[in-house]
Amino acid sequence: MNDHPFSVVICVYTEDRWDDILAAVDSVRCQSLPALETLLVVDHNPALLGRLAERYRGMEHPAGNPSGWEVRVLANAGPRGLSAGRNTGIAAARGDFVAFLDDDAVAERDWLRYFAAGYDDPEVMAVGGRTEAAWASGRRPCWFPEEFDWVVGCTYRGLPPGTVRVRNVLGGNASFRRRAFDASGGFATGIGRDGDRRPLGCEETELCIRLAAALPGAVLLIDDRAVIHHKVPAVRERFAYFRTRTYAEGLSKALVARSVGAGKGLESERRYTTRVLPAGVARGLRDALLGRRGGAGRAGAIVAGVAVAAGGYAVGTARARRGGVTFSSGPIAPLPAEPVAAPSMSPTPTPAAGIETAAPSSGSEAR
Repeated sequence: MNDHPFSVVICVYTEDRWDDILAAVDSVRCQSLPALETLLVVDHNPALLGRLAERYRGMEHPAGNPSGWEVRVLANAGPRGLSAGRNTGIAAARGDFVAFLDDDAVAERDWLRYFAAGYDDPEVMAVGGRTEAAWASGRRPCWFPEEFDWVVGCTYRGLPPGTVRVRNVLGGNASFRRRAFDASGGFATGIGRDGDRRPLGCEETELCIRLAAALPGAVLLIDDRAVIHHKVPAVRERFAYFRTRTYAEGLSKALVARSVGAGKGLESERRYTTRVLPAGVARGLRDALLGRRGGAGRAGAIVAGVAVAAGGYAVGTARARRGGVTFSSGPIAPLPAEPVAAPSMSPTPTPAAGIETAAPSSGSEAR
């Protein structure tokens, strides 16, 4: 019997990721610790909603599904964006634990099992994992610093190894006790990702800080054995995306700091900018002196990333003071009716390939 029943939420928004979505679902199907259900939440895309509903027809109720593999397809019941999609999944979830997986990622076989191990401690309210980049080109661009892997939704250099306590988990590879949302509310809307907007983030940071305030004894962990592999398309291997994403992170951090105070909103970032990044610059310059490819580029990218993020933070702070950018959070509202049925398929599954704090918060990068 599964003492840790997980509902896995995968938020989707475009048919361009059709094969990636199917791979993500199959990776949940292949877990060594079976999920209670997989919830596919479609963000205001009727064509994709209908296509997925047809694909998984007959899988929405375990009683009529001999495999016991339950998949439900839901329409985002809130405003457009990742936060509202996640809240829709939370509202529909039947498990005691809710895990989130990006729609362009696959989870390793023991992903949920390692999450579950953390919840043996009743004070643990959230467990995140390690996200590894699957570069479209087959390898990391030589100029791209590991310290900035959060730009592409992956675990970055500077996080400690093992199982560690953190301020916030990273959203594309994370899980929560269902009752954590009862205490703190859901993800804030107006701050997270929306396919047609600048790639904002930090919704996970804001939620986790709010959770810690609502439940002062709450423990949040990252277990780096809970691994997913996240696709990085070619467009996100370019410096133009790097620049856009770091600027957006600065904007988002300003919103969070304005909401929860700079003390909480930036406590992890201080360590990251004063210790992790200077070490990365030094390493890049050393590699350059030794004639190693990409060293100077990595050092330069770190400096540029900090400068651009600082600029975004300054602009975001000014906008927040004027009330020009806002976001809101609240309790998880029950869904108005039984969600759209999640239809059928039974293809052969393909196996998926001291206190520290997490700094940049964006575990699932902009859509």
